[in-house]
Amino acid sequence: MIIVPVKEGENIERALKKFKRKFEKTGVVRELRERQAFTKFSVKRREQIKKAIYIQKLRREEEDV
Repeated sequence: MIIVPVKEGENIERALKKFKRKFEKTGVVRELRERQAFTKFSVKRREQIKKAIYIQKLRREEEDV
């Protein structure tokens, strides 16, 4: 359960923003979307490798500049 302490006189929008941020960090929505369709492990692994290659490429380009 997510608990957001609201201080005396604090704006409700600010408390709502804190709640949304905490909720996003828990990853509930991301997990729900991921569970909607089954993805084979080999496909997940392939995407992880592609992402790692992309990030390495960006870092290498950053070093050259």
